[in-house]
Amino acid sequence: QVQLVESGGGLVQPGGSLRLSCAASGFTLNSYAIGWFRQAPGKEREGVSCISRNSSTYFADSVKGRFTISRDRSKNTMYLQMNSLKPAAPAVYYCATELGSRCHRHYYDMDYWGKGTLVTVSS
Repeated sequence: QVQLVESGGGLVQPGGSLRLSCAASGFTLNSYAIGWFRQAPGKEREGVSCISRNSSTYFADSVKGRFTISRDRSKNTMYLQMNSLKPAAPAVYYCATELGSRCHRHYYDMDYWGKGTLVTVSS
């Protein structure tokens, strides 16, 4: 049974950093593409970052140069390191996969989702 559990969200000041984690079970995370999405109130869920099976990465233009994505094979966990965070409406960050090899930028291409973790960047 595929399961994804996010953690690491919270309240952070502008310019600060957070590291989100996505713990996977029911499949080997390194064998598939997996990504991060976020959704603010009243807005569509958007792709933030993704890492493919061969470790190619994708980042939305809004986070390039500030976010990094990585995986830990031993922990079957993916991470999103977020630096230089900008003030924004609270958003729930989700990890998701469709158990394929390539990254997808659109939420409707993903089949498995975690429940999300809330990130608020505010002073």
